[in-house]
Amino acid sequence: MRKIISLLLIITMCLGLFGCGAKSPKDDVVILYTNDIHTYIDKPLSYDIIAGIRDELEKSYGEGNVLLADAGDHVQGTAYGSMDKGDTIITLMNTAGYDIATLGNHEFDYGMEKALANVKAADFPYISCNFYHEKDGVRGENVLEATHTVETAGGLKVAFVGITTPESFIKSTPAYFQDESGNYIYGISGSKDSEALISDVQNAIDSVKESVDVVIALGHMGDDASSESCTSEDVIAGVSDLNAFIDGHSHSTVVGKEVTDKNGESVMLTQTGEYFDAIGMMVIDGETGAITTDLIGYNEITEAVKDENGEVMKDENGDDVTKVIGYELVSSLYTGAPWPVNSRVAAIKDAWMTDIDTQLGAKIGETALTLDNYDADGNRLVRSQETNTGDFCADALYYLFDNMDIDVDVAIMNGGGIRNKAVTGELTYKIAKEIHTFGNVACLQTVTGQQLLDALEWGARSAGTGNENGEFLQVSGVTYKIDADWPESTQKDDMGVWIGAPTGGYRVHSVKVYNKETNAYEPLDLTAKYNLAGYNYTLRNLGGGFNMFSGVVNVLDYVMEDYMVLANYISAFEGGRVDATNSPLAAKYPGMLLDYSTVNGSGRIVIESTSAQ
Repeated sequence: MRKIISLLLIITMCLGLFGCGAKSPKDDVVILYTNDIHTYIDKPLSYDIIAGIRDELEKSYGEGNVLLADAGDHVQGTAYGSMDKGDTIITLMNTAGYDIATLGNHEFDYGMEKALANVKAADFPYISCNFYHEKDGVRGENVLEATHTVETAGGLKVAFVGITTPESFIKSTPAYFQDESGNYIYGISGSKDSEALISDVQNAIDSVKESVDVVIALGHMGDDASSESCTSEDVIAGVSDLNAFIDGHSHSTVVGKEVTDKNGESVMLTQTGEYFDAIGMMVIDGETGAITTDLIGYNEITEAVKDENGEVMKDENGDDVTKVIGYELVSSLYTGAPWPVNSRVAAIKDAWMTDIDTQLGAKIGETALTLDNYDADGNRLVRSQETNTGDFCADALYYLFDNMDIDVDVAIMNGGGIRNKAVTGELTYKIAKEIHTFGNVACLQTVTGQQLLDALEWGARSAGTGNENGEFLQVSGVTYKIDADWPESTQKDDMGVWIGAPTGGYRVHSVKVYNKETNAYEPLDLTAKYNLAGYNYTLRNLGGGFNMFSGVVNVLDYVMEDYMVLANYISAFEGGRVDATNSPLAAKYPGMLLDYSTVNGSGRIVIESTSAQ
């Protein structure tokens, strides 16, 4: 009887009830993916929306045929992440129903213990084929599973291969990968040898390829040329039998790029950009295995603002004044509800945002200036040149110790630790937290002039090349020039940590330190001692590879958290009003360069081209 019923069902399907030979959407698999969200959960797109999109897509593709994946850097970035070190972000991802994730370098920013605790708290697996335990320089077992396979409701088996950037050592904090004696107890292949990374990825692919239908790399690698031989495209070119690569790390927008692998086969590479500006959508054809990708973005829905007479108001340029009243999704692949929201996720998100906004919403001061790190074309400047926000942040460190009547000569602030876009108007603790998101703590050390020069050189090694470098140093109490045409030759180890002065001469020159007695900048004395202010990330923990401070004298350590250093400085301005030249340091030290009027800063750092090679 069962055979007869089965036969009748087959005949019925072929006669057209389902359409014999016609493929249902439920034969296909959808992967929604994110990368480099950095806890920007207050954007129009957020975890409640991606969960809502999944709910809608499951109506067409079937429950169990829509997966959620994240390619790293999701627990750090704003106060919404740092205030509980990612706990609520993991809760949001759990509630949204993420199926898989890999570690970005910023997952380590709260320390290794917390990074692994967040992994344990997740209801989804974290994977990485190249993150391992290490002892005495010898590789041990992987910390996480290298791969994870999901069998969808439609029977398609999808294997994910996790890949972690070896830049995690210097783009998080190297000390987190070491024991108390400074010995590395964790390793990430690719930091010493790109061939080792390729071997790890290929071995992971080989371990699953015979038992699955599709193999997808879920990597935090990026396509930035400054990452040398460890980009996602480098990985694809070195392996075979990979079908797609969902990427992160470089904050690039890659809708779907076909990259050729080791055997000449095409691999689909994709990345969503940053900060929940878009959600990735990948569709895998259940019959052919063909992969299609698109990004789900959004448009603002606006309406004209009218006055009491019903007339449309005009701005100073004569254009209509409008306000945002909603949003609509934009994508060639997603055609579901116009703005789906998962209410369970939204309730958690909204409650947490309200809590943090209440805690940090108190006003500190205000400014009519625009403190920024971007130019008019949207290029991030703070990692490659002086900016007014960089000046402001370095001055806040300088002021902290000076106001404590502790001698301070120079303050440095790595550009990668300054995260804001344009800031103007009311200044709150939340804004300070959005500028400094990491929770680093201010320190003061006594260093030599030579060590200071080496630090400036290390930070300037990419200046003038068009590449960003998070180690670029914004400064207070010092000025310097960079010869952009001089070849960079600073020595570093296999982990990307500084180990010695440049072999071909310094790009940085004409360094001058502000003398408080003469109120003038005077040439750096390489043998003299200077008190240097900074954060534990750079001065104590090898962050950014700044190893030239090893063994220096600590004057005062762990003084104040970074965002409170900013708040302390803002509150010192008369009436909390931050203007271009009214810094509390200005009256005390009239010769200091203290002008925040333009995004390009006050002239402390000059990048010049002399063609001196």
